[in-house]
Amino acid sequence: MNHRSPVWRASGFSASLLLAILLSACGGDKPDAMLASAKDYLAKNDSKAAVIQLKNALQKNPELPEARYLLGLALLRGGDAVGGETELRKALAFKHPQEAVAPALAQAMLAQGKFAKVTDEFSRTELSQAAAKADLQTSLAAAYGAQGKAELAFAALRAALAADPGYVPALILQARQKAAAQDIEGALALVESILTKAPGTHEAWKLKGDILLHGKDQANEAIVAYRKAIEAKADYLPGHAATIAALMQMANVDEAAKQLEQLKKVAPNRPQTRYFETALAYQKKDFRLARELAPQLIRMAPNNAQGLYLAGAIEFQANSLLQAELYLTKAVQNAPQSALARRLLVKTYLRSGQSAKALVALQPALKADIVDANTSVLAGEAYLQNGDAKRAEEFFTKAIKSDPKNAKSRTSLALTQLLSGREESAFGDLQEIAASDSGTTADMAVISVYLQRKEYDKALKAIDSLEKKQPDKPLAANLRARTLLAKRDVAGARKSFERALDISPGYFPALASLVSLDMLDKKPDEGRKRLEAVLAKDPKNPQVLLALVELRARSGASNSEVAELLGRAIAVNPTETRPRLLLVELHLRDKEAKQALTVAQNAVAAIPDSPELLDALGRAQQASGDTNQAIATYSKMATLQPLALQPHLRLAEAHMVAKDKNAAAASLRKALELQPDLLDAQRALIGLALEEKKFQQAVTIAREIQKQRPKEDLGYLLEGSVSVAQQKWDVAAEAFRFGLKQVPAPELAAQLHSVLAASGKTTEALKFSNGWLKDNPKDAAFRFYLGDAALVRKDYAAAEKSFLSVVQIQPDSVLALNNLAWVTGKLNKEGAIAYAEKANTLAPNQPLIMDTLAMLLSEKNEYAKALEWQNKALALQPQNRMFKLNLAKIHAKGGKKDLARKELDELAKLGDKFPAQAEVESLLKSL
Repeated sequence: MNHRSPVWRASGFSASLLLAILLSACGGDKPDAMLASAKDYLAKNDSKAAVIQLKNALQKNPELPEARYLLGLALLRGGDAVGGETELRKALAFKHPQEAVAPALAQAMLAQGKFAKVTDEFSRTELSQAAAKADLQTSLAAAYGAQGKAELAFAALRAALAADPGYVPALILQARQKAAAQDIEGALALVESILTKAPGTHEAWKLKGDILLHGKDQANEAIVAYRKAIEAKADYLPGHAATIAALMQMANVDEAAKQLEQLKKVAPNRPQTRYFETALAYQKKDFRLARELAPQLIRMAPNNAQGLYLAGAIEFQANSLLQAELYLTKAVQNAPQSALARRLLVKTYLRSGQSAKALVALQPALKADIVDANTSVLAGEAYLQNGDAKRAEEFFTKAIKSDPKNAKSRTSLALTQLLSGREESAFGDLQEIAASDSGTTADMAVISVYLQRKEYDKALKAIDSLEKKQPDKPLAANLRARTLLAKRDVAGARKSFERALDISPGYFPALASLVSLDMLDKKPDEGRKRLEAVLAKDPKNPQVLLALVELRARSGASNSEVAELLGRAIAVNPTETRPRLLLVELHLRDKEAKQALTVAQNAVAAIPDSPELLDALGRAQQASGDTNQAIATYSKMATLQPLALQPHLRLAEAHMVAKDKNAAAASLRKALELQPDLLDAQRALIGLALEEKKFQQAVTIAREIQKQRPKEDLGYLLEGSVSVAQQKWDVAAEAFRFGLKQVPAPELAAQLHSVLAASGKTTEALKFSNGWLKDNPKDAAFRFYLGDAALVRKDYAAAEKSFLSVVQIQPDSVLALNNLAWVTGKLNKEGAIAYAEKANTLAPNQPLIMDTLAMLLSEKNEYAKALEWQNKALALQPQNRMFKLNLAKIHAKGGKKDLARKELDELAKLGDKFPAQAEVESLLKSL
C-alpha cells in the first residue's frame, strides 16, 4: 500500500487513523491486541483511531468490560456524550470497576445537561481512589451549581480538593466560582497558578480569557488567552467559539472570519460552526446569506436558545414577523432567563400589533429584582398599545430614572402624559426635548401630535425646525408635502414633494406620492415619465421598477405588457424575489399554469433557498398537475423553514390531491406540533378522521379545540358534527346542548334544532326554537336558519315569516332580501321584485341575486328585462348550469322556444353530470 497516494491525502485521514483502519483490515484480529492499540491511541489523544480499534475488538467479543469502558471514554473525548454514556453503562453492566466508570459516566451526563440526574445518581457514590473521587466530586459540584444549589456545589468542590488538592478540573471550577462571586482578582490568580503548573491546560486558558473579557473588560488580552487554549488543543470548540465571539463583539469581522475558517477545518459540521457562520453573515449585513444559513442551523440544533434567538433576529430584521415569532417563542421557552430573546419577542409582538401577547411575554422580566431601562421602555410601549396609559407612564418614568438622558424615554413619557389628558405640560416637555436634543424623535412626536389635532400650521412650523436639523435630508420636505395635502393644498404639496426629490433624486416616498397625484389627476403618462426618468439614471432601482409595473396595471395595460415589465425588473435585478413572485402570481391568476411554472423554475434556479419562491413553485407545479414535484418542493421549503407552518399545510393539501391521506395527516400533525391551536390543521384532521370513519379520533381533536377555545363555539360544533356524520342524533344533541351552556351562539342553537328535527322530535324542536327566539329577540342568524330550513321543507309561509323577521332586524341583509324575494314570488305575493331590486342595489354584480331578479321578472312576463339580468348573471358565471337552465325557462316563458330548446339540448348532453336532468326532460317535452 502506498501511504503517499494522493487518494489518502485527499481523504483527510490522520496518519494514526489511517493506521488503525489498515490494522483492522490487515489482520489485527486479536481483541487483546486491539485493546492495547486503543489504549495507545487514547494516550496520544487520538480518540477517532481508538474508537475504530475498540469497535473491532467488540465485534470479536461484545462482552469485554474494559473495551466497553474505553469505547465510552473515547466517544466522550471525541464529543459524542450520548454514545459515551451508552457504552459506559454497558461497561457497568459487564461489571467493569465503578471506580473507573462512575467519573466518566458523570462527565458524559454532565455534557448532555443532565444535571439533576448526575446528582441523583452519584451524590451517595463513595469511591476509594483519590483521583476518581476528585473527578466525580468535581462533576457533582458542576451539576449542583447548574441547578442553583450553591451550598451543595461548594461542598462537592471541597470534597474534590480534599481528595486531590492539585486536581486541575477542580481548581478550574473553584476559579469559576470565585469569578461568579465577583472575586475577579482571586479567580485570575488561581488560574495563573494552574497555568504555571500545567501550561498546556486548554480549559484554564479559556477561563482566563473569560475572566479578562467579562471581569476586566480586556478584550485583546482575552483573545490572546483564547488562542493559547486553541494552541493547547487545536479542536477545542469553546476556545474557537470564544475567540470568534470576542472578535465579533469588537466589530473585527475580518479577524472573526479568519478564525471561523480555522473552526471549519476542525469542526466543519458542528452546530457551533454553523452558528458563527450565520452570526457573522448577520453582522456583515449579508442578510440574504444569513436567512439561508439560519434554517440549517436550526435543523442542526433545534432547541439551542442562542441559535433560535439569532434566527429570530434575522427574521425580525427582514420583517418576517410570523417566522420571527416562531423562533423567538421557542428560544424563550428553552431559555426563560434570556433577556435578549424575551425583549426581541416582545418587540415582534408589538410590531405585529399583538400587544396583549407582548404584555404576557414581558411579565417574567418585570418581576425581576432589577428591571433595566430597555425592558421598562418596552413595558411602557406594550401598556400604551393596550390602552393603559397609567401603567405606561409608570414604566417610562422608571426608564428615565435608570437613564435620565435618554431622549427616547423622555419622549415616550411625554406622549403618554399627553394621551392621559395632561396636554399642556406634556406638550411643553416634547417641545423642550425637540429643541435641546440633536435627535429627531421628539420632533417627530411633536409633528405627529399637531397632525392628529389637525393643527396643520403648527405642524408646518415644527417641520421647519426639523428641517434645520436635517437640511440635507428629504424627510422634512416630504412631511411638509403630506401636511399640505391634508390642508388640500395640492399645488404646494407637489412643490414640496419635488423639493424632496431635489435633495435626494431617488427618494421613493416622494416619488411615489407624486405619481399617485398624477394618477388622481388622470395623467398616468406624467407618472410614467417620472418613473422612467429615475430609471434612466438608476435602471436597477427595484422599487421604481415595481411602481412602474403597478402604474401600468392600474392604467389598463394588458397582462402581456405587465408581464414584460416584470421580466425587465427580473433581468436588471435577478436576485430580487418580489418581481419573480408577482410574475408567477400574474400567470397563476390568468390560469397560465405552464408560464407560471417556467417563471417559478427560473426563479428558484436563480435564488435556490427562498421559501417564498419555493412556495410559488409548488403552487405552479400543482396548477400544472405535477403533484409529486409540488410535494418535493414543499418538503424542501419545510426543511428551509423548520418552524414555519405554511410548508406543512401546503404539503397536507398536496398529499390530499395525491390521495395519500396518511401523509396528509402526518403533515397536519407536524403543523400542530409547531402550533398546537392551529385551527386549519385541526379541522383538516377532523375531516380526514371522518373520511376514515375514525370517529373517536375526530372527537378527541374537537375536545382539544374546546380546551384551547372554551368560549368559542367551533369546538362544540365540530364535536356535534362527528355524531351527525354517524346519524347519532341524541349524542349530537347532547354535544350541542353542552356547547350552548358554554357559549350561547346562534350556530349551536341552529345545529341543536336541526338534529332534533332530524331525529323526529318535532315538538321538542319547536319548543326549543320558540324559547330561543324569546330569549334572543335580536338574533337574526337563527331566524335566517329557520327560514332556510322552511325552504327545504317547501313551507313557504314559514320561510317568509322568518326572512321578514331577519329583514326587520337587519334591513340591509342582502341574502335575507334575496330569499324573501324568492319565497314571496313562490307565494304569488306583491313586493317580490322590490325585495330583489333592493338586494341588487345593496350588492351589485352578484350573479345569484341577478338570477333571482331575472326569474321574478320572467314570472311577471317582463321577458326583455328578465333576459337582460340573466345574461348579466351568466356573463359573471358562464359555467353555472342552473343559470343556463333558468335562462331556458325565461326563453320558454317568453315564447322563444328555439332559444329555450338550444339551452336545454346542451344541458341534456351532460347526462348525469347535471343533476337536474329530470327538469330538463320535462321542459323539453313541454316545448
